Amino acid sequence: MAHYSIKELEHLSGIKAHTIRIWEQRYAILTPKRTDTNIRFYNDADLKNILNVSLLNERGFKISKIAKMKPEQIAAEIMALSEMPGDNQSQVNALIAAMLDMNEEHFEKALNKPILQLGFEHAILQVVYPFLNKIGILWQTNNICPAHEHFVSNLIRQKLIVAIDGQNLASAATSEKFLLFLPEGELHELALLFMNYLLRARKYHVLYLSQNLPFPDLVRAFDYYQPQNIVTALTSFPERDQVQHFLDKLSRQFPQTRILVYGHQAQYDFLKFPENTKKLNLISDFIEIITPA
Repeated sequence: MAHYSIKELEHLSGIKAHTIRIWEQRYAILTPKRTDTNIRFYNDADLKNILNVSLLNERGFKISKIAKMKPEQIAAEIMALSEMPGDNQSQVNALIAAMLDMNEEHFEKALNKPILQLGFEHAILQVVYPFLNKIGILWQTNNICPAHEHFVSNLIRQKLIVAIDGQNLASAATSEKFLLFLPEGELHELALLFMNYLLRARKYHVLYLSQNLPFPDLVRAFDYYQPQNIVTALTSFPERDQVQHFLDKLSRQFPQTRILVYGHQAQYDFLKFPENTKKLNLISDFIEIITPA
């Protein structure tokens, strides 16, 4: 069972720790547990509860009223909120709750709603990316395990593949080519898949080489395809002390090609990006580059 500190609840819910304590004392919204050494902690049920309470409170429900509501009443109100167009935070929280329960049916429903309401691209940007950011907090605080990550990654990956499969791949409106790949050892594919979708939606030619690609195979594919752009996403590989070497190697091998690099491993302050290599801080940076003025 996961253990959350009150600070972690604050980061995940947006409710200040001081406010959470007041709600505990006045309204018994939460009942923290204690370790053998008398340290307070919260569990998954507490996290889901505070997420729901924070949403209702933001939407005008008084905390005194929420405290008197039965769990099924809270669930009904949250469901009604999640049906409302533009209510992205409730949809993010619904994804978190379904992930914690590893409930595939609930996760699918929570993911399908924003896709239907917002369209695929905006649903990924406005709901899935904020959800993944919160997943990062849960991961860093050891409150989810690899099984949780695999569970959600697989379901989101399926959605991306289906969306890409539904695109008209023969309708490229420009001669500009993009080659997308993940280096050897890198298996986190979601960002690259979404970039693939974004490029095809804007009618570019794309060669998608997926994950774990050895460098010699990248060179052979480049020689065949001759793209003007190479795109990669570095989430966990190369290792921190090897990223600069990898960037330099890419730049030397493809000196006339624009190289776009996204991901956690590309964000270190000490990195020096070669002239033909550009760091993408956010996915919006990539969208700005590929969207015609």
